[in-house]
Amino acid sequence: MSEHIIYRPPFEASSVLIEVTRGCSHNSCSFCTMYRGVNFGRVSSEYIDEQLGYYSEYEPDAERVFLENGDAFCLDADSLVDIARRVRESLPKVGTISMYASVRNIASKSDQDLRRIREAGINEMNIGVESGLDEALRSMNKGYDAAQALRDLTRLRDAGFDYFANVIFGCAGAGNGILNAEKTAELMNRTQPALIFTGTIHAEEGCPLYEDMRSGSFTEPTVGEYLDEEERFLELLSMDDCIYFGLHPSNIAPMQGLLPEDREELINEVRMRRKRLEKVLDSRPLRGGEGAVFF
Repeated sequence: MSEHIIYRPPFEASSVLIEVTRGCSHNSCSFCTMYRGVNFGRVSSEYIDEQLGYYSEYEPDAERVFLENGDAFCLDADSLVDIARRVRESLPKVGTISMYASVRNIASKSDQDLRRIREAGINEMNIGVESGLDEALRSMNKGYDAAQALRDLTRLRDAGFDYFANVIFGCAGAGNGILNAEKTAELMNRTQPALIFTGTIHAEEGCPLYEDMRSGSFTEPTVGEYLDEEERFLELLSMDDCIYFGLHPSNIAPMQGLLPEDREELINEVRMRRKRLEKVLDSRPLRGGEGAVFF
């Protein structure tokens, strides 16, 4: 199988993973080291068939497939339609085909392309939206602004896809959390993701944000600021039917629930965590691997 590390969202733990690209076509987000040193490219049709042959023998009843790597949705519409066809021929019980995507590679596809891909059976996108605040998007070098995110996420939903939004608390830096919460909640409300996956901003050696933190040009929020930002975000969310998945190890208040019904419970969890962490609210989190926080 793959000679490189591959990544998948935690909620894809039981999915069949099929590698269709290597690395990430953007690979320039200021906070990310996932694919540094990996040259981007698509894998061969033969290798895709090899993987599908393996899973058709050892997991013939698989119901969910996640296409790897960093943003497989950068492939053109014809390629994605063909891959979906081969997945369903090899694994006929599959009901969901998902992958990482970005606002940038949604924008590269026409409305007709999006409809064709959806009709082929690809039905979920996991998207690193991160923020609805233009200043934060520029700082993270996402390659788009909030207006483009709104436009292309709306196009994606209009084509019939469910999308899962990754959101990063603290990405606007110390002192800007409430504004970031307000702008990001506005974007979520207008695009209605099926799932919101939250984490906090962190950086490991090898990415620009790590150097910015060391030099002081980016100041991480305090524990208290992180909690204030998340509470404001939850207060403003107006979701019709959404999973709130806040179990990334970088979160100050790990939790999950359903929106809108669990909103008050989630807000109360943030408030209780603030009380429990009263002595460290003015400090910055101690981090481990994947940004895990220690208290």
